[in-house]
Amino acid sequence: MDSDSSSMIRLNIGGKKFYTTIDTLTQREPHSMLAAMFSGRHTVCQDPEKGFVFVDRDGKHFRHILNWLRDGAVPTLKDSQYSELLREAEYYQLLGLMDGINSVLSRKKEDEDLTTDLTRIDIIKCIQSEKVRFRGVNLSGLDLSKLDLSYVDFSYACLRNVFFSRANLQCAKFRDGDAEGAIFHNAILQECEFTGANLRGALLAGASLRSANLQDACLIDSSFCQADLRSAHLQNADLTNANLEGAILEGANLKGAKLSNTNLRGANLQRAYLRQVNLRETHLEGAKLDGANLLGAIR
Repeated sequence: MDSDSSSMIRLNIGGKKFYTTIDTLTQREPHSMLAAMFSGRHTVCQDPEKGFVFVDRDGKHFRHILNWLRDGAVPTLKDSQYSELLREAEYYQLLGLMDGINSVLSRKKEDEDLTTDLTRIDIIKCIQSEKVRFRGVNLSGLDLSKLDLSYVDFSYACLRNVFFSRANLQCAKFRDGDAEGAIFHNAILQECEFTGANLRGALLAGASLRSANLQDACLIDSSFCQADLRSAHLQNADLTNANLEGAILEGANLKGAKLSNTNLRGANLQRAYLRQVNLRETHLEGAKLDGANLLGAIR
């Protein structure tokens, strides 16, 4: 057989005919069985009349094999077809294609795991009824902005990256919910319960949280700029690296709160309960502390 890399190769894969070049079969996957067959080091059996090299495999997916060898593209297939192609890739020892297929299947599984249980339309239908509960439901990534979600129970739900901007969430329950990265910009959160909730990296700028219960909540890296937190319960909340610049915390209870590197510049902390709170690494420039309970606070 001519070993010129640009020479034409005729393949008969289980009865299906294919045309390609030695260059295609050897360059992308130089350690594969196909590369070894056509490297010039081995003798392959050809049809003496038409010159086809016969390989005793199902030719159903061999076009995908060739496309991979030509341009490195993993095809878009159904899961069952990926399994079939993976078997062929294993037979031909195409390690790169095997890795590509496994990466696609892994991404598909991750996407399925992140699929929400309900859509925005489902939510709108549900909130028309009384005593709506989404306890433990996965709503991650949904756009629930501007909806009236007052009194809705989101306890234990997955609310990661949910868009609650300008929503009415008065008296809603988020107990032990996971709202990491959620956006509550300008939302109404008065008298909400966030006990034990994860609000890490959440955006609550401009939100109204009067009398909200954020006890034991994880608020690391969250943003409460200009938020109204009057009389909010923030006992033992972790506000490490949180941004509360200009927030209204008048009368808020911050007993046991973690305020390491917390930005409280210009915040209103009048009559706030800060007893025995460590303020040594807290940024309080311009903050109003008139009437605040600072007994035993570390400054």
